[in-house]
Amino acid sequence: MKESQRVADAIPEVLRWHRENRRPLPWREHPTPYAVWISEVMLQQTRIEAIIPYYLRFMERLPDVRALADVPEEELLKLWEGLGYYSRARNLRKCAGVLVEQYGGELPRDYRALRDLPGIGDYTAGAVASIAFGEPEPAVDGNVLRVLLRLTARRDDALNPRTRGEMRELLRKLYPSGRDAGALTEGLMELGETVCLPKGAARCSSCPLAALCLARERGETAQLPVRLPKKARRVEERTVLLLRCGGKYALRRRPETGLLAGMWEFPNLEGFLTAEQLGPMLSELEPMSIEPCGEAKHLFTHVEWRMRGFLVACGAEAGPYVWRTPREVREEDAIPSAFEFWKRLAKKA
Repeated sequence: MKESQRVADAIPEVLRWHRENRRPLPWREHPTPYAVWISEVMLQQTRIEAIIPYYLRFMERLPDVRALADVPEEELLKLWEGLGYYSRARNLRKCAGVLVEQYGGELPRDYRALRDLPGIGDYTAGAVASIAFGEPEPAVDGNVLRVLLRLTARRDDALNPRTRGEMRELLRKLYPSGRDAGALTEGLMELGETVCLPKGAARCSSCPLAALCLARERGETAQLPVRLPKKARRVEERTVLLLRCGGKYALRRRPETGLLAGMWEFPNLEGFLTAEQLGPMLSELEPMSIEPCGEAKHLFTHVEWRMRGFLVACGAEAGPYVWRTPREVREEDAIPSAFEFWKRLAKKA
């Protein structure tokens, strides 16, 4: 059977399965273009169950494009706190501004017009076009790609953008329009999330595509998709300072460019430093004690931070910092999840 025919035969099976197994998710209750857009950006590299409370809180505060365009950045980042990849939140706000200026506060239905907006790539454009507008445009994320590569038993590198592009074009030629477009997009995503699971965990016995799946026929499900080794993350060692004075903690703003641009953080220094080394460096803060307060690590896309912390009792609110109460740290300041360990310590005060 030709590859295109195999995929074509799979489409009605996915639609049937989706009708019977569709999960009731908040953004599906009222699938406006705005709701689809926000949910799909949140869902990138985040589990569905994890984003639901974020989504509900976000939509309550920012129910439409104009509200998003007008929200102060600090408040937006606080709403986004815990989801990571804060550039996505900034791009949402930037995109909302363009939508207000050029499209009357509405998302366009055309795939190419969506693709040209700030922060919207092939996947998000396809998701919004198909789910919200019924356009025959696929949205190929990692879950969908895994389903397709197993269905066709392709051994192309799943991490190569060219592979994703080829599968997107294969789907596009076969995609339905109208209500079935959105149903197919959601169905393929959900099939990858709940049945065609990664590594050796695929639930082939309950898969609607089992009879069509070439990887299953060949006994290659656990070996597919193929992922060539990534370049190892660069490891950076950092010393994190929990500076406390009179019940307040010191925060500083990161640079406006680079990793975690413009976010608030607990002060930190390159390398693993000792209390003896830190003492002279913190003299203007009049440190009364410098005590170890734990270790943590955080993985970014290309960098791994290995962190050791010190709780420093300070006699003076000095230095290039803002000093914030535990309540302000908890409720007002957008602090990246890289510092979650120390944020929890500060909250206990």
